[in-house]
Amino acid sequence: MTTLTLRDGTELYYKDWGSGQPILFSHGWPLSADMWDSQMQFFAERGYRAIAFDRRGFGRSSQPWTGFDYDTFADDIAELIEKLDLKNVVLAGFSMGGGDVTRYIARHGSARVAKLALISAVTPLFMKTADHPVGPEKSVFDGIRAGLAADRAQFLDDFSTIFYGTNRPGAAVSQGVFKQTLQIALQASLKATIDCVTAFSETDFRPDMAKIDVPTLVIHGDDDQVVPFEATGKLAHELIAGSRLEVYAGAPHATCTTHRDRVNADLLGFVQG
Repeated sequence: MTTLTLRDGTELYYKDWGSGQPILFSHGWPLSADMWDSQMQFFAERGYRAIAFDRRGFGRSSQPWTGFDYDTFADDIAELIEKLDLKNVVLAGFSMGGGDVTRYIARHGSARVAKLALISAVTPLFMKTADHPVGPEKSVFDGIRAGLAADRAQFLDDFSTIFYGTNRPGAAVSQGVFKQTLQIALQASLKATIDCVTAFSETDFRPDMAKIDVPTLVIHGDDDQVVPFEATGKLAHELIAGSRLEVYAGAPHATCTTHRDRVNADLLGFVQG
């Protein structure tokens, strides 16, 4: 396997397909780089270098006990970008992954970055707070942590229904996709899976938004039952100067799968534009 040994000894797995301008993909919770295979294949076939990694604690990367916070995740990305000497890179983050690519720019600057894409992302703030009244209540995330601790496999299997929006009329996702999603999710450590719920729900990226100084594309479904558009994507677009917003009517959280062709086309147009 292709891995990078990080500063604390954690092994970070990554895949690196094709050649050309690099696009670095950061996955959502509780998945791995494999969620990006369709996008990576699409871009590598069109003359781009597609790179995706398994976040620490997930997939084929090491399972440390600590380090499940966005500063650490951003620093992990910085080490990977430096190791591969990526320049003019497009950063694409889905869901939880939108936070670490945003925090990367806030902590490390945009000298190596050409563009940023936030897809169904948790930025700028997910959970409801006194000054962010549109997010889900903290009790929602308490329930997720409790469900994972009690029976992670069943909780994640049930979670796929709202993740893919199959509780809506007309929604169609294959059983193979459901089985693959659960298989990927169960590769992660339980500690990482639980700790990251706190990280993605409570981290406030609003100060980071002002530091984004590259062209940014925000993609979000307006029927996202996991990361509500009004609480996240809509506000990200408003806070990132000059950003472009694409709202997918009726789309669930898992837009990269359920609306794969449109996501690929919109990303390609954004990268080329």
